[in-house]
Amino acid sequence: MSNIKFDPNEKLYFHRGVSKRVAETGSSWPHYHSLYEIYFLEDGNCTYIIDDKVYSVRAGDIVIIPDGIIHHTKYDDIRHSRILINCACEYIPASARNNIFTDTYLYRNPFVSDEVKRLFSKIEKEYRDKDNLSDEIISCHIHSLFYLLVRNAESCLAADEGNKVIEQAVAYIRENFSSDITLSSLAKRFSVSPEHFSRMFKKETGLGFSKYLNSLRLQHAEQLLKSADGQNITMVAESCGFEDSNYFSKKFKEVYGTSPKKVQKKGT
Repeated sequence: MSNIKFDPNEKLYFHRGVSKRVAETGSSWPHYHSLYEIYFLEDGNCTYIIDDKVYSVRAGDIVIIPDGIIHHTKYDDIRHSRILINCACEYIPASARNNIFTDTYLYRNPFVSDEVKRLFSKIEKEYRDKDNLSDEIISCHIHSLFYLLVRNAESCLAADEGNKVIEQAVAYIRENFSSDITLSSLAKRFSVSPEHFSRMFKKETGLGFSKYLNSLRLQHAEQLLKSADGQNITMVAESCGFEDSNYFSKKFKEVYGTSPKKVQKKGT
């Protein structure tokens, strides 16, 4: 496993391996970045939940996620190999940004997979053995990667369709996370028993219903705290669907490693 650490101040991050959380639990926590994400699955398979879409990802697939989009992965078998790049917008050619993000985040094209692998290897070499030209060379390689994808877009294969009930449930949770959503009410909405819905949600997303709901609420709370709009902690908690501000503060610290007050103070 790579020992490269992510520095949020950097405009480019490269990682080949498995994150600590995925190694321990089989899934990542729902999150978003201020950078683009480029994900390449070399071996194995996984489920990628992006926004309100569920994708079954195979070896050779590329997933491209713009900044600000909530996503996470779930692996049935953590024995896999993947490459992850987070990069600032300027690393991606404008013509590619306008052409590649249409109706899907997943790019499946086995006809260009060998060239894709070579480009990722070149990027990794420059990232690990940096000199004063590496950043420009990496930018050229990422440009080449996107030009390759756009030029060969017509030969892409269709992505596997995800579980429609879970996709609709995720979309509903994202739109209504601040209201009083319960497992029972959501199961009733989709005409299944709470037990069946709970098992299905966990199987497809890798997270229990409560954890997924709380993750969305906490991320929205983080944005409110950073915006410095004058709301106190209790108001932030209530606007994100938490009835108890003490419980909110406890869960926030568990996930972000700091208190809501400190995040709010830093944002002012």
